[in-house]
Amino acid sequence: MKILTAEEMGAADRRSVELGVSVRELMHNAGTAVARFALRNFAGDGLVVAVCGKGNNGGDGMVAAVAMADAGRKVRVALLGHTDELKGDAAAAWKAVLEHSAIDAREIEDEAALSNALEGAKLVLDAVVGTGFKPPLRGLATSARDIIAKSGADVVAVDLPSGWDADSTAMSADGAFRADAVVTFAAPKLAHVFGWMTSSVFGPVVVAPIGTPAKAIESKTGLHWSGAAKAIAEKPRGMDGNKGKFGHVLIVSGSYGTAGAPSMASLAALRTGAGLVTAAVPQVVADTVARTAPELMVRPLWQAAAHRRQEAYGVPSAANLEPERLQELLKGITVIALGPGLSTKSGAVEFAREFVAKTTLPIVIDADGLNAFAGKTELLKQAAQSRTIVLTPHPGEMARLVGMTVKEVEADRVGLARRFATEHGVTLVLKGWRTLVAHPDGSIAVNTTGNPSMAKGGSGDILTGIVAAMLAQYKDNVAEAVEAAVFLHGLAGDFACRAQDEHTVLATDTVGHLWEAFRARVTDTDGLTWICGLAGANG
Repeated sequence: MKILTAEEMGAADRRSVELGVSVRELMHNAGTAVARFALRNFAGDGLVVAVCGKGNNGGDGMVAAVAMADAGRKVRVALLGHTDELKGDAAAAWKAVLEHSAIDAREIEDEAALSNALEGAKLVLDAVVGTGFKPPLRGLATSARDIIAKSGADVVAVDLPSGWDADSTAMSADGAFRADAVVTFAAPKLAHVFGWMTSSVFGPVVVAPIGTPAKAIESKTGLHWSGAAKAIAEKPRGMDGNKGKFGHVLIVSGSYGTAGAPSMASLAALRTGAGLVTAAVPQVVADTVARTAPELMVRPLWQAAAHRRQEAYGVPSAANLEPERLQELLKGITVIALGPGLSTKSGAVEFAREFVAKTTLPIVIDADGLNAFAGKTELLKQAAQSRTIVLTPHPGEMARLVGMTVKEVEADRVGLARRFATEHGVTLVLKGWRTLVAHPDGSIAVNTTGNPSMAKGGSGDILTGIVAAMLAQYKDNVAEAVEAAVFLHGLAGDFACRAQDEHTVLATDTVGHLWEAFRARVTDTDGLTWICGLAGANG
């Protein structure tokens, strides 16, 4: 699913008309989609007030109001303006409102009239301004924002919370309307995927199809939504499936005191569906890692010799890279994951670099595996010429890789991710608010799952295991495998947080909710695609 700018959305609407889909038809479909969503997700018999502007966004709200009145809801429409100020399809939509005997239609001239119109509202449809609007709000629209905020009513935003710039990539928008849910149309805009538009962690943001032809939707952003990739994991496995068909993941990681990292990565790989998982870890932690799960296989690695007792960090020795030993270690392996808990001490950096140089299998590199290449990214570029390399840095690791500050990384996440991925020929998963999956061809998937409960040690290790397992199962579809892995990880974290509290969720709790993430469907029975939120994820 492509992510559009406001200008591109406007162009898509114009191309739709050229292709035979009228604006009136688009408006009707948009409004009825809002109504279907609101009726299903905001049940009750309370008053619905549609607060409508004078443009086509207002027209969408009017159509929704008529549809909700037809469904038996008590409806009032508050037009911020006068009838004679409406034009075209918005005027036609207002005419339908006036002709509906069950709708209380009002023209609003001032704050007092608006306050009176909103009295008793249980649900507000915010249809003041939409994608074409550029902030700030002015006049009566500003008053509407403040009065609605104080009303206590639930708010469903039509297209965008009014006052939000559709082209914004910021997390928040000062001055915009509050929203409990957002229904947009045809395709998400930049603000829908980068912004936190709703008042709760799991507030829905959904995309409704309204008849816009697929060929009318064009974008030069190079951005798309990661959730669409989850479809590859929704096809049932063949009845003749066996463990050999679903890949063998090798987790190369761990050192003294960090047995948890390879354990979590291995557990996540097992739960994500890899046929086999082997943890190759230093002897000092092998027994601990082996107790992670009876299904996990463990290969002890030779450890680097310590010159003094206090230097016995238990990191892998270069002896493991001797041709015969390496060949035996990699026998039957589909995908490698390198780095969690590896350490950067006593030869671990050299081991990681040499391991990447001497292997050719697809590899996921995280944590200390990434730190080993700080300032040496040309080695990754060289290795990527003959294999798939997936890097999963958080902003701090990314900063170390490229010799920047975290602030500089965060200031241009999309640009930096795209440049690094294309210049080095790797798939880059830049973690953080709206994790990005940047591909060697320059395209970027924006992930919209995940929540603050996942800001815990071990979350990155879990993601490493999930990515490796998805690659092992879908090795011929690297882009979608990685995008689906990132989406599933965040979605499992969302289910875990809903079941508990954001303070109490552990990284391993996320693994326990992977089954819900796999079973969830992002498109509900009304045909709405949930790019954020859980309530409709199960269809």
